Amino acid sequence: MFRILLIALTLVSAAAAGAETRVPQSPAEISLSFVPVVKKSAPAVVNIYARTVTQERSPFAGDPFFEQFFRDFAQPRPRIQNSLGSGVILTPDGIVVSNFHVVGRATDIRVVLKDRREYEAEVLLGDEALDLAILRLKDARDLPYLELRDSDRVEVGELVLAIGNPFGVGQTVSSGIISGLARSGTSVGNERGYFIQTDAPINPGNSGGALIDVNGRLIGINTSILTRSGGSNGIGFAIPANLVREFLAQARAGNREFVRPWAGMAGQSVDADLAASLGLDLPQGFLISDLHPASPFARAGFRVGDLITHVDGQEVNSPAEMMFRMVVAGIGHKARVTRLRNGRTKEIEVAMMPPPDDPPAEETELGDRTVFPGLKVARINPRTMLRFGLPLSLDGVVVTEPGPYAGPAGLRAGDVIVAINGEAVERPRDVRRALTRPGRWLRIDLLRQGQRVSLRLRL
Repeated sequence: MFRILLIALTLVSAAAAGAETRVPQSPAEISLSFVPVVKKSAPAVVNIYARTVTQERSPFAGDPFFEQFFRDFAQPRPRIQNSLGSGVILTPDGIVVSNFHVVGRATDIRVVLKDRREYEAEVLLGDEALDLAILRLKDARDLPYLELRDSDRVEVGELVLAIGNPFGVGQTVSSGIISGLARSGTSVGNERGYFIQTDAPINPGNSGGALIDVNGRLIGINTSILTRSGGSNGIGFAIPANLVREFLAQARAGNREFVRPWAGMAGQSVDADLAASLGLDLPQGFLISDLHPASPFARAGFRVGDLITHVDGQEVNSPAEMMFRMVVAGIGHKARVTRLRNGRTKEIEVAMMPPPDDPPAEETELGDRTVFPGLKVARINPRTMLRFGLPLSLDGVVVTEPGPYAGPAGLRAGDVIVAINGEAVERPRDVRRALTRPGRWLRIDLLRQGQRVSLRLRL
């Protein structure tokens, strides 16, 4: 029996050695080798070397009193930060996707292909919250590239490969499976994301690299790992290809900032207790708890207490998942949203639109005759609500940039100014007026992340 098995294995190995190199077409072929997939896909994965040059600011710069005495003290010196990551070529003319944390603030970007060709690159579009960036390679043409797969059709258990440059050792390929989908409890960038989970080893330097299927199609962009030691523990996360597709579309359209559709609503996931109170058999959906009057959902007939179960046929069970589905649907399109109300379901088309600048934000920068020159404030409207994550019910004035004086005094971007020296603030001009004629003391009442804060300053 052992001799028969040995002969069978020998025949399989011989057949594999003599076969033409091609992409595996069945699980049996995949079990023999990933070589054909790697040969097809690896040339489209690049190494990225990014350098950021910043000027260290003197602690006395801009101070009208101390600057004159310490003019030659702590002169600004350039500070150079180097970062290493990976990227994926998406088009033959040199459009590359990577992570924002790799290239987002870089002043010099060098991209090296697997065949050692090098290109300079520039960032076309970046978003820190989504941790994505689109690059253009200068004077590039006829490059290898990866096809984007519909990531909504990816299933748990699929075989995948992760390609990148871990620890700067050179291009490396690791294998694994899809471990989970719709992972929205992980924070990347500065907000909760929506990710594909894999056990394919991902390490520092893999960021921005490719997660591909057995046909060499791009499933996602490797972004982060969940680790306590700094190494890969078999829990890696990738940004789904469908989000990359929308990001690429906006970059090609010439957008300098990524525009998200505005929901104009707040809501929550449904747990077991809430499901029981709603008469549901199972916890599911996204429950609307607040709606802005100008929300496209309000205009489409939704109201507080409605349950959203699907968007474009895909389940939604969390705020991050709801936002992801809207982004993937795309600005200017209509999404098919399934609503559950009083036990009845209905599919409704909702327009995916950017947040309206209505009423006008009236963003204002304070001048030299005020207490805080350089302070920028704006009126709260849907656009500033989305920008700073403000509650839908808020009205008044928000700090957009604290500037060189208000920042050290304690003001932060996103603070809502309620009153100055006891006088209510409703418009940016109220802030300018109050800070132009201060007394010996200045009191600013704020709302910061839902908490009331009072700053008291002596002038």
